[in-house]
Amino acid sequence: DLEKIGADPYLAANVGSGTVQELTQWVQYVTFDGESPMSDWRKKNGREKPWNAKIWGVGNEAWGCGGNMTPEYYANIYKQYATFMTDWNNSDKLFRVASGANVADYHWTEVMMRDIPRNMLEGVALHSYSTVTWNNKGSATAFDEQQYFATLKSALHMEELVTKHSAIMDKYDAGKKIALVVDEWGGWYDTDPEGKGALYQQNSIRDAMIAGVSLNIFNNHADRVRMANLAQTINVLQSVILTNKEKMILTPTYHVMEMYNVHQDATLIPLTFTSPNYVLGEEKLPALSVSASKDKNNTTHISLVNIDAKKSIDVSINLGGINPKTVNGRILSSTKLQNFNSFENPNLIKPTVFNGAKVAGDAVQLSLPPFSVVVLTLQ
Repeated sequence: DLEKIGADPYLAANVGSGTVQELTQWVQYVTFDGESPMSDWRKKNGREKPWNAKIWGVGNEAWGCGGNMTPEYYANIYKQYATFMTDWNNSDKLFRVASGANVADYHWTEVMMRDIPRNMLEGVALHSYSTVTWNNKGSATAFDEQQYFATLKSALHMEELVTKHSAIMDKYDAGKKIALVVDEWGGWYDTDPEGKGALYQQNSIRDAMIAGVSLNIFNNHADRVRMANLAQTINVLQSVILTNKEKMILTPTYHVMEMYNVHQDATLIPLTFTSPNYVLGEEKLPALSVSASKDKNNTTHISLVNIDAKKSIDVSINLGGINPKTVNGRILSSTKLQNFNSFENPNLIKPTVFNGAKVAGDAVQLSLPPFSVVVLTLQ
């Protein structure tokens, strides 16, 4: 129940095969607190008060399964549907998100920003999944280091995607009022042969690496990326929870997101860093990923990821006058790249205390083990 956990729902409107009237009625059914045919119907169905559902996607993947539209055509469709998405309560406006680009389709973002008036648009979406190759995704658990490397290369491509899509948005929205909404991201592999459905897959420490570097990228671009979502959360793709009848397990992705929740509602601390390379054959990737924030209690948190499959990284962080009295941390790591939490061994991968960081003058020094995620707390 979203209300019990304090989360906001994100609803997707059907602009592919639905009508403007249908969407108007749905908005009224969900959000209107007065008397109307739709709100009366909601009450008859057992829900007296409306939901606090402000975030609406105006279509989804309109470039593909949502209608195979051109961006120019979809921009007109968007304006038509968005016009009639009245907030009904005459209070807070709805947060309308345009169906955004497929990975590096920068022309799509250009058209959304150019053709949709600013007062009709609160967010533009972006979808990008991390995989070995799109036509050969490989196994979620039976993969080698080359496949691991390829998947992390795909995940790190998010930095370029966010940077370039943001630059296009900056041309039309210098004040950064419109959000870049990365509402589908994560690892995508072949379906596991467990009879759980077409998109069911296990979740290994590799997925913790994807989650860690992706969230660091989103954090560091918080001026534009103001919402980012795993499209699925339970039993599908990069899940945070897997279930089997009465059993439930928490995945490595869950643990990374729980560790990173210290950044929520905090203030970004901009940083620059130099990363050693993770080298495999003739290819190389930056091995280190970092983001930092300060919360309302003046506590600094730094999240670090080492994606290198073999080497530790010695890190020295210049604190720039923060001067903490204490530093402690938590770490998520494993002994094998292919390890995952199973129903037989649900706690194989879980966060543990990290005592490897120390304050040395104006710096914090630590050593990051291979394929590990560390979150430091400085007070």
